[in-house]
Amino acid sequence: MTVRPIFDVTSEEDFTALAVETFRYQYENTEIYRRFTDYLKIYPAAVRTVEDIPYLPIESYKKHIVLHKDYEVAFYFQSSGTADITVRSKHFVADTQLYRDSILRCFENFFGKASDYIFLGLLPNYSENPHSSLIYMVDFLMSQSQSSEDGYYLDDFEKLFLQLQSYTCKKVILFGVSFALLDFLDYLGPARQNQLPKNLIVIETGGMKGRKKEMTKDELLHILQQGFGTRNIYSEYSMTELLSQAYALRDNQYQTPPWMRILIRNTDNPLQYLPPGRTGGINIVDLANRYSCSFIATQDLGKLVPIDDSKNTALHPRFEVLGRINQADLRGCSMLVS
Repeated sequence: MTVRPIFDVTSEEDFTALAVETFRYQYENTEIYRRFTDYLKIYPAAVRTVEDIPYLPIESYKKHIVLHKDYEVAFYFQSSGTADITVRSKHFVADTQLYRDSILRCFENFFGKASDYIFLGLLPNYSENPHSSLIYMVDFLMSQSQSSEDGYYLDDFEKLFLQLQSYTCKKVILFGVSFALLDFLDYLGPARQNQLPKNLIVIETGGMKGRKKEMTKDELLHILQQGFGTRNIYSEYSMTELLSQAYALRDNQYQTPPWMRILIRNTDNPLQYLPPGRTGGINIVDLANRYSCSFIATQDLGKLVPIDDSKNTALHPRFEVLGRINQADLRGCSMLVS
């Protein structure tokens, strides 16, 4: 089976079949994942559901090369961190085209054609951070936009403000780490905040990580909505170890593309899964991780949102991210600009 059908998932049966096939493929070809599975005494022939699959602890990307045995170590993404964290995760990517396909299909699943937008970033540019999966994603979306007005403005709030004032009739997305978005609003002050275009879409991509006072996501979104004068304040959820993204377009509830899935594990018993509404550790299936590991046990806390059939489907369950599991390392997109 080729990898391309992952983007054609249309049913829960499709997803389960692809997930089980991917598990067996990675068991045979990704050494550290096979060793982990054997340690748990999980037999591949007995795996028939997504819940049966073992989820590799995300810390493995700090200590091991998680990569298909037939591919050489070459291009990789590296997580950000603090000065106290000297060992960072590395995700070796055998097929960058697969990542680009996932970026574009994820984005278009939520926002429509990338070519319809101008993309701006309160982020470092790609040349400054070639191993950041976030910067790679934004840079690729800019390449699909092909607008001469795309650009990065991390260190030039005044230029960004002047650019935004000229976009009143254009579709514009501003990607930014949380503290940079707050710094930008502080720089403008209330009077000039009122001059920002009301149709601007803002996508925040991470927390404060020590640069600002920590606050809940709801508090952050409220401040950004007030400051930018728009309800179009969204969030993106991904990480170095994934090649797909979830987006929150309302109520701080994230939704995955069809080839990605969230399970909530019991933090006291990681092989047990919790129903919607219960808080636990976030496990992620990302079928785009074909040549590394598609099954990741993260250090994030979250919960699935109970399904309302009028607004939700089993194929696109919504979920909330509630914070970090105690003693988990500080890491994330906002450390890119430390």
